[in-house]
Amino acid sequence: MGSSFFKILQKFREKKPVIFCGDLNVAHQEIDLKNDKANRGKHGFTDEEREGFSNFVEAGLIDTFRNLHPEEVKYTWWSYFRNARATNAGWRIDYFLISESLKPKLTKAFILDEVYGSDHCPVGIEIDL
Repeated sequence: MGSSFFKILQKFREKKPVIFCGDLNVAHQEIDLKNDKANRGKHGFTDEEREGFSNFVEAGLIDTFRNLHPEEVKYTWWSYFRNARATNAGWRIDYFLISESLKPKLTKAFILDEVYGSDHCPVGIEIDL
């Protein structure tokens, strides 16, 4: 995402907290995909894509799941090939990012990997307002 996106994000954050979520198609850290070494440099795990995700963090957004579960290995997407879901050879590419100001109110960040219906599973957060 270009610098104009981050300027817009900053303007929003000046007025109110931001919650940004979706399928970002990037595994940010090695823990976020099953085969990090084999996938390094491939679509979804290039240095440029990972750096782009880091820009969100540097702009003041928190990866809610990784914040509450720093060492937990869970994925949100599995390829339809090679029985990836059954062997849990997945990627965590779906995120909820929140403004730093919401961090004290964040009570849960979860991945519902037992829910089937597509190649992705639901993710969510709970915030105590």
